[in-house]
Amino acid sequence: MSAEPIMEPVMTQVDPIDLLSAIEKASRVPIRPEYVEGTVIVPPQPNDNHNHGAFELCYQLRAAGFDLVGMGNGYRAAHKDGSTMALLIPDFYVRRRKASELDESYRKAHKGWYPMDMLALVGEVTSSNHWADTSPKLRAYAAAAVPVYVLINRDTATAHCHTGPVLPGEDAAKAYYSEEDKVDLGAPLPLPAPYPALDTTPFRTD
Repeated sequence: MSAEPIMEPVMTQVDPIDLLSAIEKASRVPIRPEYVEGTVIVPPQPNDNHNHGAFELCYQLRAAGFDLVGMGNGYRAAHKDGSTMALLIPDFYVRRRKASELDESYRKAHKGWYPMDMLALVGEVTSSNHWADTSPKLRAYAAAAVPVYVLINRDTATAHCHTGPVLPGEDAAKAYYSEEDKVDLGAPLPLPAPYPALDTTPFRTD
């Protein structure tokens, strides 16, 4: 796979879930495409620093007593009319709850995607797709009212904690987070209570 993300606008009348399934089946290599703001994104293959660092953040959250830390699940956010707004696979997350029977029924109905309201905290680690993580994905998580968005921006060597999701009106592309804490990679990133500050040292490359 190319080291660059593949981004392709799609026709809104196509069900994004079916479209992503078709793209996965047609690919010669394993991929996990995402959908946000009318665009399909095929993230680049993450390198070792990305995966090691994301796992370390999961371990820190788990060691602090958060049992519902995870990686790998896909989540769907919907518009008010029920249509798909975003299909995202966070690098790490803390869930509000274990998957209930209702959540599993939702996943089955939506071909593998859980409801995004399960998420209490979500985190992304940039690769060459830093634009997607810092712009449309941020807005999608805010529009879905995910309370905390942690962003490790390896392009700028900074870590960010976004809180206070705001959706002004009906347009999800105008959603934002009202508060942000920012540190250089290697410094502790403060998170809102009851979460611990996160040690971002694993993302240092020097």
